[in-house]
Amino acid sequence: MNDRTCIVSGVAGAPDRMIRFVAGPDGTVVPDLKHKLPGRGCWISAHRDYVDRAVGRKLFGRALRQEVAAAPDLGVLVEELLAKRALGQLGLARKAGAVVTGAAQVDKSVRNGAAIAVLHDPAAAPDGVRKISQARTFVERMDGPVIPAFESFREGELDLALGAGNVIHAAILDGQPGRAAMRQLELLNRFRTPGPDIKAKSGARNRAAKEKNTE
Repeated sequence: MNDRTCIVSGVAGAPDRMIRFVAGPDGTVVPDLKHKLPGRGCWISAHRDYVDRAVGRKLFGRALRQEVAAAPDLGVLVEELLAKRALGQLGLARKAGAVVTGAAQVDKSVRNGAAIAVLHDPAAAPDGVRKISQARTFVERMDGPVIPAFESFREGELDLALGAGNVIHAAILDGQPGRAAMRQLELLNRFRTPGPDIKAKSGARNRAAKEKNTE
């Protein structure tokens, strides 16, 4: 797919790193996470603070070319939907055999190169997290891949997503189902991370334009 331009920053990006929005039948702004809803859409880089800025600056009406109403907590809604989607994808990966749980199995999958990411419940004991972190560091120092760790969900949500009791540690295994779950986790994590400073980039673009006009 072609790149899309963020209505907040003006920077083009790949669709899988952005959130699409459309106008619903009642004129409310609706997030389209699957990029499939009909009608004119607009795009925002996947950062919650960018969505908040779009709401505050009333950018959706101009981008969608109609009168629309954006909920003040639209950023919160998008984050909740992304978390729900990531949990659902984890559940599918578990059914496909692409997720293992338990500290011992997670440690083993990290050390034997099967894991592409690990997850920790907020209730995880520091010692358990530390041991798995040591395994990740060992693999990286042996010229293996960097294995990211996520603490993306509220306490107990991994239990519900993975259909197992008392899930404190989990690992996503390589393969198509695992990669699909990984993409959703990365998108959620990106959304929770503040985007690049827009004012600095806008200033740089304006200076460049002025210099070009004077050449």
